[in-house]
Formats: sequence, structure tokens, C-alpha cells
Amino acid sequence: MLTQPGIPNHYSLSTSCYGARLRTIEDQAFASVAMGFRRIELGILDAPVKLNGFEDSRRETGITVTSVIVGCLDPRSETMSGSKLGSLSENNRECALNSLRRHAKLAQRYGCQVVVVRGCELEDKPLREEAEKLQAKLLKDPADETLRANAREFVHRVHKKSHRQLEHICRSLFGLVTEFPETRIAIEGGSSLVDLFNFESVGLVLADLAKHGLGYWHDTGHIHLRERLGLEAQGKWLDSYANRMLGVHLQDAADGHSEMPPGSGEVDFKLVKDFLPANAERVLEINSRHGRAEILAAVQFLADKGF
Repeated sequence: MLTQPGIPNHYSLSTSCYGARLRTIEDQAFASVAMGFRRIELGILDAPVKLNGFEDSRRETGITVTSVIVGCLDPRSETMSGSKLGSLSENNRECALNSLRRHAKLAQRYGCQVVVVRGCELEDKPLREEAEKLQAKLLKDPADETLRANAREFVHRVHKKSHRQLEHICRSLFGLVTEFPETRIAIEGGSSLVDLFNFESVGLVLADLAKHGLGYWHDTGHIHLRERLGLEAQGKWLDSYANRMLGVHLQDAADGHSEMPPGSGEVDFKLVKDFLPANAERVLEINSRHGRAEILAAVQFLADKGF
């Protein structure tokens, strides 16, 4: 049984699952191996972990880094530098590029193949405030068809308003993929109504940089939350972008909350499994309020589903 600690599994574990419990990457590596993980993702935490000692722990445990989330080197904030690649401010864009460079160099240092970019939102205060109000109403009554139609219309307005920022994102990503050709960059959509990486935008950005190897990273929980708001269904995302998918964040979602252990919410993981490319990285990204037993139970659930 994979629920027995230490039995090797084929998944990666995001270090964001540890929260503030373990404050060095060395401790996180040993804890991951003790649960059976031989692969980790450097995820986002409220405070970045100390990386000293990781080289020794890598040699001792044989653990590998499979993906790096832009922002893992910085304290968590609402305006993390990596999310400003499409900013209308040239200074913010330059800061974001420098942040992405640092993360790409970190990935190279640990022999990691993929750097994931997410958290890019529209810089329009009135629309952001409107999004918060609409999303709050939808959380109270997600079945209201009028509200769901309003959400679709709102995201369409966001997309039209975001063209200039999307152009900046494409230029920024082009610069990075040419500067670091040996590192794959992947974009990931979020659950916010003002997220620049909505369904339509992801398709445009992937098409624009198709010749440069830009990839897609799927998030089962965030896409489920978008679907619950009346937006594109999980199956549509998978059907459209699975051929560019480098990896997936496996998490459950329900009642407006994500980062739940797979098997504890509403996500149709059989559907996800049917679309998942064989070589896509499978990363558990679960909120740090869930402990070791819940992580291991999630591994068993996914294994039983055929992942």
C-alpha cells in the first residue's frame, strides 16, 4: 500500500505543502523521501526556505527537483515580482524578468527542466474590484445562471482589456526562452476572474511562442473553480492544451476552496487522467493545513485512479 510511509511513488511533492513547518530545503527533502517521494517541486511559501545543505541531502536521498514555481525565492506577497511580466510599468516588467532569471538559474543549478509562471492579473483597479464582488456573489450562489453568464461576459471584457499586457507577457517570455533555451517555461492559469491566463489567452500565448517551446501547466483545482463560476470546463482545457502540457498540479476543490487533497472534493480525476500525457509531471500541491496522513491518502487515491 502506498499509504505506508517510505514506499516510493511516482509523484512529485510541492514544498508549499510544508508551510512553515519545515524551514530548510534539506528538512523538506528528507521529509519527502520519508513519505515515499523521490521528486519535489520548489513551491511558494510565505517565507522562502533556506537552500543551504540541499546539495548534501540530494546526494544522500537521491531526490530530484522536477519544477520550480516563479516566486519560490521571494516572500509571498500580493504583487510578487514574477507575476508582473505583463505589467504596464516598464520598471515592474524588468523586476519580473530579473526574478524569472533568478528562478531559471536556480532550476539549472539543480538540473530542473521546468519553470512555471502563474499569478498574472489584469492591472485595472475598477475591473479588479468588480471581479471581487462578482466572485463573492457566485460563491454564495454558484448555480445562478444569470451570475454565471455575467462571469463569462466579464472574462470576455478582461480579455479585451488585457491585450497590451498579453503582448508584454509574450515579449518577456520570448526573451527568457531564448536566454535559457535548455529550460522549459510553462504558463499556468489561476482561479481569479482577472487572471490574464484565462482560457482564450492561454491559447494565444501558446500559439505565439509555439516555435520556442513554451509549455502549459494544468491546475486541477483552480480550473475546477473556474468551471464552477460558469467558465470553460476542465475537459475543454485538457482537450485544448494537453498536447502542450508539461505537468499538472494535482489538487481537489469544492465550495470555492482549492489545494484540497485529491479525493476530498469535486474534481473528476478520471477525466484528468484520460487526458494526461504520459510524460507530464504529476505534482501534489496541497495546502499546508493538511498533514502527512492526508498526503499519503491522496497518493493512494491517485494511484487507484490509474495515475
